Parts: sequence; C-alpha cells; structure tokens
Amino acid sequence: MILFPAIDLKDGQCVRLKLGDMDQATVFNDNPAAQAKAFEDQGFEYLHVVDLNGAFAGESVNGAAVEAILGATKNPVQLGGGIRTLAHIESWLAKGISRVILGTVAVRDPELVREACRKFPGKVAVGIDAKGGHVAVEGWAETSELTAVDLARRFEDAGVSAIIYTDIDRDGVLKGLNIPSTLELAAAVSIPVIASGGLASIEDIKRLLQPDCAILEGAISGRALYDGRLDPAEAMALIRAARES
Repeated sequence: MILFPAIDLKDGQCVRLKLGDMDQATVFNDNPAAQAKAFEDQGFEYLHVVDLNGAFAGESVNGAAVEAILGATKNPVQLGGGIRTLAHIESWLAKGISRVILGTVAVRDPELVREACRKFPGKVAVGIDAKGGHVAVEGWAETSELTAVDLARRFEDAGVSAIIYTDIDRDGVLKGLNIPSTLELAAAVSIPVIASGGLASIEDIKRLLQPDCAILEGAISGRALYDGRLDPAEAMALIRAARES
C-alpha cells in the first residue's frame, strides 16, 4: 500500500480545498518545493501533485511551482490538473514527472487517453472524481451522466497504469475515505485503484491495511497531514510493517 502525500497548487501556493471549492482554499505552505522536500524527509516515497488552477484553465498554470517541486525531491511525482493534450503529457514527462493524471480529457476525449497510453506506457493514470456517484469534470465544476464504474471500464484494455478515485463529497472535510465505493470500483476493473478524498486519521490507514483493501494500490492524504491529524511517522511505520508481514 502506497500513501501519497498531496500537494494541491493554487496561485503558486500549497493549499487544501473544502469539497473541491476554489473559494474555500486554506493555504498551508507558500513554498511548495519546501513542502515536497519535507514529505520526502518524513519518509514518504511518492508525491501526488495537482495544479488546481490548471484544472479549471485546461492548461498548466502552476508550472513553475511544479518544476520547483521536481527540483526539490528525489521521489517520483504524479501530476494532474489541466493536462489535456499529448503535447502537455510529453512536456511534463520530459521534465521528470513520473506519471500524468488525465481527468476531464478522459471523459471528453477517451481516444486521447488510449493514444497516450500507447505512446507512454506505464506513465498515464486516469483521475475519476465523483460527486454523488457521477463523474465531475472541469475542475469539478460540471457533473456528467457517467458513473465512476462506467468511465473506468472504458479504459479496461487501454493500458492505464492506475485510477485515482476521489469522492468529492468527502474531499477536504476529513470524513474518512469512501471505502465501499472505492472497493466497488476496484472490483469492477483490473486497473489498480488509488483512494482519495476524506482520509482523516490513522484509523483510515488501519482500514486500508485490512485484507479486503489489498486490491488497492494506495491512498492519497492531504489535509490530515497538514493539520496534524495524521502522524507521518506512525502511518509509514504501519505501512512498512504490513509490507514486511
């Protein structure tokens, strides 16, 4: 099980949103690169970065901050937010991003996702953000008719390396992960699934280490790490112990 600490970028700063609302952003660090290094020093092995402005603009907005993060950490970085073209994907992979996350474009242009998977095998993940079970796009500003499972199944044979599944109704409010919906999605496809949205405490980590969650690749933690509800050392110790058992 991989625990991905999250850096969400808004106007060059490291923030957390409440329920995906850009007007409800709390700034936790005005130096995203320093935050990335801090996560590495705490023992995390991967990093999850989202360009929030980019998700709305449809193109990279916080590129300078992302590049600074890449320069500050040796950890692999997965990046989402505003990546809508093959040129965007190629550019970020060339700069050192380990995996790009395609969200809105996965709904709007699924063939582009397939082409990207063919061209960059193992480097493309799909972000499925759901509100009330239905997929949201354009920085969560619009909800589609598609269900999360419907969208995931579209890419079953495409070569997608992972699905990041976010329950928007839980994101940033520390209600705990939506384990039932995440497991339902993971059981419906063979693509590895990463849980996101609402991770609140060490109890969520313990839940993720139960046998039924073994089908998940991991989970993303944001606000709980920033406000001290989740102790990094305790979380990583549990995960390492589980790997060794």
